[in-house]
Amino acid sequence: MNSCGTAAAPKGDTIGQTQKPIRYRIRTVDHMITPPAPPHEVTQLLLDWSKGNQTALDKLMPLIYRELRRLAHQYLGRERVGHTLQTTDLVHEAYLRLVDQRRVRWQNRSHFFGVAAQLMRRILVDHARRHKRVKRGGGAPMVSLDETAVVSNQTDFDLLALDAALNRLAEIDQRKARIVELRFFGGLDVQETAAFLKISEVTVMRDWKMAKAWLHRELSDES
Repeated sequence: MNSCGTAAAPKGDTIGQTQKPIRYRIRTVDHMITPPAPPHEVTQLLLDWSKGNQTALDKLMPLIYRELRRLAHQYLGRERVGHTLQTTDLVHEAYLRLVDQRRVRWQNRSHFFGVAAQLMRRILVDHARRHKRVKRGGGAPMVSLDETAVVSNQTDFDLLALDAALNRLAEIDQRKARIVELRFFGGLDVQETAAFLKISEVTVMRDWKMAKAWLHRELSDES
């Protein structure tokens, strides 16, 4: 799950039919607020990475991670009754703050969101793990498995269970797991996901549908 390039080919379509969306609990993010990196720095690293410079990716990831943590603290710290937030909003705002959009082409944008999806997952899961013993029950935000991760006050499955299920899915079919990560945590649409992974849009839609059904069964069995 740590690769930011094209995922390995699937080992087989062992995943069944889709079912209704499912929901996962998270809690507020509590991190130090730091200023964003200069737009020209992130933009140049993004352009260099999209041209094949892997060293640029190593420098890019901590800059995006820092901004996503800062925004998560800012937004999720406003928790209140009825509050909802799509994680793709955080990724999109980080993009707007960090990148000079006049220099970044559409495919480079997909590269940014691809990295941010992986980091957004790490931020939320790390937070849920740290606060697992605190603030149990009502009032804790959750995430629903749909086109993007949606945070609200309702409760259902735990985000840690989703993360563990995604890891199991990656052992069976790495590409399907990566598609869930890109769409769920990063908010990439079908076209952007296909471009990032260098596969067809039909394949993305098929794998997305089958992966959601597989995750639903896994988490329903656990509950």
